[in-house]
Amino acid sequence: MRKPQRGYARQDRVKEQIMREMAELVRTDLKDPRAGFITITDVEITRDYSHATIFYTVLNDTARSVSEEALEHAKGHLRSELAKRIKIFKIPELHFKYDESLERGMTLSALIEQAAAEKPVED
Repeated sequence: MRKPQRGYARQDRVKEQIMREMAELVRTDLKDPRAGFITITDVEITRDYSHATIFYTVLNDTARSVSEEALEHAKGHLRSELAKRIKIFKIPELHFKYDESLERGMTLSALIEQAAAEKPVED
């Protein structure tokens, strides 16, 4: 018989720790001048901890592709620094993906405001 889980599962705790450490590493260790103001928004990790997808946004949308190049270039360094900061049996391979959910949310919000501002059609 399995014990009931208390709080987070281990995978969730590892995910949260990777997210915190990656945010700190991007803020302090990413010396590439091409990188814009990058914010880590989420992390997805495989069950065997072999791969982690790091979702990020950039303050200036024009710096998106340049920041992506900077992250890809620094991937190995970020992974080795992550290995120094967290203690798990396997440090995941890092994959960076731009998080478009904020842009979609802002677009939907603008559409809703536009629809609300229009006069209702009377029958």
